[in-house]
Amino acid sequence: MTGMTPEAAVRHIVETDPTFAVHQVDVRGVTVNAFKNIPPTVPALMAAGWARHGDGQLEYLAYRDESWTYAEFTASVNRLAHALRDELGVKQGDRVAIAMRNYPELLMLVLAVSSAGGVVVFLNAWWTTEELEYALKDSAPSAIFADGTCTKRLLPLRDTLGLTLIGVRDGAALTDLDFTTLRDNGASDQSPGVAIDTDDDFAVMYSSGTTGHPKGVVQTHRGAVNAVFSWLMQSVVAPLVDPPAPDAPEPPRPSALVVTPLFHVTATHPLFLLSLPAGAKITLMHKWDAEEAVRLMRDNDITRFLGVPTQSAELMEAAKRMGETLPLMDYLGAGGAKRPAAQVAQLAETFPNAGVATGWGMTETNALGIGMIGDDYRARPEAAGKLHPPVQELRMLDDHGNDVPFGEIGEIAVKGPHIMRCYLNKPDATAETVVDGWLRTGDLGTLDAEGYVTILDRKKNIIIRGGENIACLDVEGALHRHPDVLEAAAFSVPDNRLGEIVGAAVQLREGATLTRDAMAAFLDGHLAKFKIPAHLWVQHDVLTRGATDKIDRRAIRTACLDNQEAQT
Repeated sequence: MTGMTPEAAVRHIVETDPTFAVHQVDVRGVTVNAFKNIPPTVPALMAAGWARHGDGQLEYLAYRDESWTYAEFTASVNRLAHALRDELGVKQGDRVAIAMRNYPELLMLVLAVSSAGGVVVFLNAWWTTEELEYALKDSAPSAIFADGTCTKRLLPLRDTLGLTLIGVRDGAALTDLDFTTLRDNGASDQSPGVAIDTDDDFAVMYSSGTTGHPKGVVQTHRGAVNAVFSWLMQSVVAPLVDPPAPDAPEPPRPSALVVTPLFHVTATHPLFLLSLPAGAKITLMHKWDAEEAVRLMRDNDITRFLGVPTQSAELMEAAKRMGETLPLMDYLGAGGAKRPAAQVAQLAETFPNAGVATGWGMTETNALGIGMIGDDYRARPEAAGKLHPPVQELRMLDDHGNDVPFGEIGEIAVKGPHIMRCYLNKPDATAETVVDGWLRTGDLGTLDAEGYVTILDRKKNIIIRGGENIACLDVEGALHRHPDVLEAAAFSVPDNRLGEIVGAAVQLREGATLTRDAMAAFLDGHLAKFKIPAHLWVQHDVLTRGATDKIDRRAIRTACLDNQEAQT
């Protein structure tokens, strides 16, 4: 049976499947395409997934030796939602903050706060007291649910900010209120039935800014559910593009391992929220450990893995050591940062049954954006992929807001129902970022005639060497080709003659050495000579990371320039 093209499959589904029918709507004065018949709110996703979860009887959530069926999970959510309204007095539009590691209670709270009509504020569980203080003053939540580690950091702020703290797990002994007691006071296992508009705020999620304070991204219910159904549609498109053999067995139930923090969109949206209508099981890890991840995936029939690129690499190395190929894994995705191109084929060889995938999205887009999988990705390992259809629009813009031709560098701009409502309390930043409904992402890239986008760098990460623009990711991708380089970070180094020249810090394999001259000789032919780093810093420890586990280029640059012992 011959498959359709992806474009033809999308058109067919939109025209014939009412679930994915599209219409035009007005959102904050801008006309956008949006799904017509999907659940209007995040809490409504629970009911939409009931049948796919065996009418509630299938195991839905697992953490260590704990588990919940879908019915048990939704009942817990509903009891908690009633308690939020009746015991804590949470009203429509009130913000409720969550600060904890990846515990099952976090998932319950996201849906319970939403069901009660509240707005979820995701606090980074790695933040210091000072960083938490900024976000709490910015978002002004009526209550905060926190585990023990976060509660200890919040206690110095409790009296000065008038915080209502509810302890979760090891935080219960540190607060007057605790999660379990509050939930068990819930009046009913049924939904509280609060009327929520699809354009009401769903969440505030803080972006990982590299300068100043992070910005609170305000996401709406419409934005989140349109993103979820854009991903869900991919599972319907796939068999039309690549039809299974007539005698092929039924695919296993989708099952996802969550290995990145649930206070970021990579975990919340395309894993947790998508799991509800997709009928997927969710397994949480207490702490990232590659060999434990392999064991969990092998022993629990896990089919879906989505992590930062370093986690994919570590999973691969652990699987090789353990002699495992994880044959049930059908999706191996990367988010949060670009995967080194050389790694794509290695992952496909190690996990032959998995569709190796890449994705680009932002907190400001509810994680929806660009992606590709399988042969498309292997053929274009440097690219980010195509825009996920059918509700998004894409433009590549110059500094004046004009479209650039195919193949020329421009700033990625996207439009659709999934775009954030605003940056919390930052009207100027909002107006600068969202222009006539188009989100100016700050990412630079190229678009080819087939619709594939290649992301080159953030606008702020361009090195201008004597008038020539050099993308840091371009340099880093070439450095990753070296067999002894595990990680690389490129950055600008001040130069009296050229203004800026290229510097790089690399993490080498244990026992390896690399001189600047050897590096330059290796890169010859892979990079234009003006792009080859003039300064090289080498180390065997991992490169400095930020809150989202991305390489912190700014911090690395500062440390390297403070320590001038580079090889030149």
